[in-house]
Amino acid sequence: MLGNFITGVTVLAPAGMLPELSRDLDVSVRSAGLLITFGAAVLCVASPVSAWLTSRFDRRSLLAFTLYFITVGQLFSAFAPDYFALLVTRLAMLAVAALFTPQAAGTASLIAPLEKRGGTVAYVFLGWSVAAAIGLPVITYISSHLGWRFAHGGMALAAFVSCLLVAWRLPGGLLGAPVKLSTWGELSGNPLVLTLLLITTCQMAGQFVIFTFIGPLLTRLLDASPTTISLIFMLWGIAGFVGNFVATQIVDKWGAWRTSLFFTLSLLVGVAGWAAGSGVLPAVLAAVVFWGFGFAAANSMQQVRLVAAAPAHAGASVSLNTSVLYVGQGLGSAIGGALFVRDAFAAIDLVAVAFIAATIILIMLTRPRVPA
Repeated sequence: MLGNFITGVTVLAPAGMLPELSRDLDVSVRSAGLLITFGAAVLCVASPVSAWLTSRFDRRSLLAFTLYFITVGQLFSAFAPDYFALLVTRLAMLAVAALFTPQAAGTASLIAPLEKRGGTVAYVFLGWSVAAAIGLPVITYISSHLGWRFAHGGMALAAFVSCLLVAWRLPGGLLGAPVKLSTWGELSGNPLVLTLLLITTCQMAGQFVIFTFIGPLLTRLLDASPTTISLIFMLWGIAGFVGNFVATQIVDKWGAWRTSLFFTLSLLVGVAGWAAGSGVLPAVLAAVVFWGFGFAAANSMQQVRLVAAAPAHAGASVSLNTSVLYVGQGLGSAIGGALFVRDAFAAIDLVAVAFIAATIILIMLTRPRVPA
C-alpha cells in the first residue's frame, strides 16, 4: 500500500505544481501539463511490456527495485536544470514505475486467501487514495512555499523508505503465472476484460479533462490562492481515502459490480456538480467530496473485477488496466489542455461529464447474471 502511495504521488505530482513549474522553467501551463500527458503515454506502453518481461522475477526484488529507481528519478528531477531535462527524467522514471501498481495487485492476490482477495486488492489501492488525500496537497503546499525542487526531494526520501520496507517485510519467493505472448491473446478474446478496460479508459479520461488543470482552473474561476487549492486537493483526497476504505469493507458482501456502480455514480455526481457550480466555492467543495469519494474506489473495483474475470492472468490483466488507465489520463489531459488554452471552461466540464456518463452505461452492460 505504501508503495502505491509513492507511485500515485509520482504520477499525480505535476498537477500540484503546474504554476511553479510554468514560472520557474519558463514554459506555458499547457506545456507543464504535458509532463502528465507524455508520462501517461509512457506508462501506457510500459505497464504491459514490463509485466511480460518481468513475470518470472521474484516479487519482493522486483517491487523493491522499482521503488529504488523511483528514488533515483525523484532526486534527478529535483536537480533538473531545465524543462527538457525534467521531462526526460520523468519519462525514464515512469517507464520503470509502471511496474509497481499492477504487480502490487498481483502480489496481493498471491498472499491473500480467496475469500478475502477482493478486500485485500482494494486495500492495497488505498495507497493511491492516501497519495491524493495527503501526498498531493502536501506537494502543492511545498511547491508554492518552498519550490517544486524541494517537493521532488521529499518524494525521493519517501520512496527510499518504502523501498527499504518492501525489501524487509514482503515474503520472498513470490512468483506469479508467467506472462507469455499467448496470454495477451487470451485476454483480448475475453469480452468482459475488454469492456472493463474500456470502462477504465472512459472513467479516467473524464476526470483528467479537469483534474490535470484543476489548480489553474481554480485560480481562473475562483481566484483561489495556493493554500485554498491545497485544501481542495486535501478534501478531494480525504474523500477518496474514505471511499476506498468503505469499498474494502463492502466489496466482499456487495460484490464488485454493485460496488463499482455505486462509486462510479458518486463520481458522476461529483463531476456534474463541478460542472454546474465551478465558479462558486461552496458548490466546488461539495462536488469534490462526491468526486473524491468515488475516484479511488471506482478504480480499485476495476482491479478486483479484472482479477475475477481472468484469475490465472491477474498480473497481466491488471497491467493492461494500468495501461489503459494512463491512456485515459493522457487523453483527458490532452483534451483538457486543448480546451484550456482556448478558455473553453464550460466545454471542459461537458466533456468530463460525457465521459463519466458513458462509464455508467458500460458498467450497466457488464452486470453479471449471478452476484459477482
